[in-house]
Amino acid sequence: MFAVFTSRNVISTVKLGCSLDLDLIACKSWNVEYNPKIYKALVMRIREPRATALIYKNGNLVCTGAKSVEQSLLAARKFARIVQKLGFPVASLDFKIRNMVATCSTFPVCLDQLATSHHQLCSYEPELFPGLFYKIIPGVNVTVFPSGKINMCGAKTLDNVYEAFHALYPILRNFRRK
Repeated sequence: MFAVFTSRNVISTVKLGCSLDLDLIACKSWNVEYNPKIYKALVMRIREPRATALIYKNGNLVCTGAKSVEQSLLAARKFARIVQKLGFPVASLDFKIRNMVATCSTFPVCLDQLATSHHQLCSYEPELFPGLFYKIIPGVNVTVFPSGKINMCGAKTLDNVYEAFHALYPILRNFRRK
């Protein structure tokens, strides 16, 4: 049982510990979008690591798009540093991972049989969506496709991802397509 998971997106939050003037940040920063009539947060992007931040007036920052926890932390630090250089008293980084999205590929799976056998834990409507949604452990949602591709979201750590996979793999093995 060997699966290599690729982390696709890590979503984290950071509390900067101060109130922010989003108009000032929008005027003095690069790669920024701010239209308070459409959305009350400022959107800031950096290239390395490739990430996007939603920055709120109360000092909360949501970092998305990073491919790993380490990249997400580095991106959050860079966003905080940009804000700090504009004169805001950034106090501390209360960094938390909120969600991870990871994917892997296994063998082709017969989703009809799996859905019939495990109807209490899964949802499968092939007319609406080609994947089967399976709730294997609390907080982690798994989508299994007929090709054997697996998407997992809701995990807080890679350990959660592997825990869900190790619980799901024996079930999938029973419904391997011949």
